[in-house]
Amino acid sequence: MSTARRKTSTGTGHAAATSRTHVAAGSGARGGAESVDPAELPVRPGEEPWTSAEVAELHAELETDLHRLRAEIEAAEAAIAGLMRDSNDGAGDDQVDAGTKNINRESELSLANNARDSLAQTERALSRLEGVGFGLCESCGQPVGKARLQAFPRATLCVSCKAKQERR
Repeated sequence: MSTARRKTSTGTGHAAATSRTHVAAGSGARGGAESVDPAELPVRPGEEPWTSAEVAELHAELETDLHRLRAEIEAAEAAIAGLMRDSNDGAGDDQVDAGTKNINRESELSLANNARDSLAQTERALSRLEGVGFGLCESCGQPVGKARLQAFPRATLCVSCKAKQERR
């Protein structure tokens, strides 16, 4: 454990990220936040290593997001069902009423789709946190950064790779 912690806190460049990947890969899948070894989570040079409390907080935040997003999806699907049901009995509606119903329906569909996308990202982040790969950029393999992950735990790209992606 102290070897992994030393590599995490003092490692630089790709070699350090690679060695942390091998340390994490050797641990196999884990069953929950309790078994996540903070020393296995990569950090950028100059950042403090992850603590058990920070990992537990991150796990709890992702779990809370999971439940919230599932509830949002259920509510949006119920609203969509109601709007679809109401759109069938639109006899006598003028164009404004029909347009309003269409806008409401499209808005609810968009909200439901956004919630589904966020749910998939959250589930993926949670599985990576409990398994292998959390904190490493999926593009370059470098650490994403502890501060970035604390602000946005679903991040899968480091800041520079995300900036490149957004320029495309």
